[in-house]
Amino acid sequence: MKNDILIRLINANDSMEELTELLHRAYAAHAAAGMNFTAADQDADETRRRIAIGEPYVAELNHRIVGTIILRAPGVLTYGIPYFEKPGVAYFAQFAVDPDYQKHGIGSRLVEFVERRAAELKIPELALDTAEPAAELIAWYDRRGYKPVDITQWPGKTYRSVILSKKLA
Repeated sequence: MKNDILIRLINANDSMEELTELLHRAYAAHAAAGMNFTAADQDADETRRRIAIGEPYVAELNHRIVGTIILRAPGVLTYGIPYFEKPGVAYFAQFAVDPDYQKHGIGSRLVEFVERRAAELKIPELALDTAEPAAELIAWYDRRGYKPVDITQWPGKTYRSVILSKKLA
């Protein structure tokens, strides 16, 4: 399956409603555990707004979108998070893989793709944030070289977020 995955920029033919439904499915278990990630219940307009800020990519399998990630360049929509405001730090957001396709390496491929893209752009460091109670996600990122560097509390969230970062070669 890994070799059949196409990672590409989102385009005008992609349905924001279908992408939003994928996000809802991908974040449903976290929502059920009390973590109100934005992607768990955002509407298609919010999906559109979020992908408009950065380089939005999808993972496609047999002409079906099965994953997504957005790369945001340094200084782009930092939300006032000090670590995201550091020079040379880009971050990725709205990262999701359809639950039916998880544990097949698609998420790893998406993260590796944005790491390569950031390196092409000569960005020295890539960061992200995730819910502090999401220990399995933090461990997953740790295995990929992302280390905790800060903690923040997003307005309206039921959890604190861990900021994780990785220096790129």
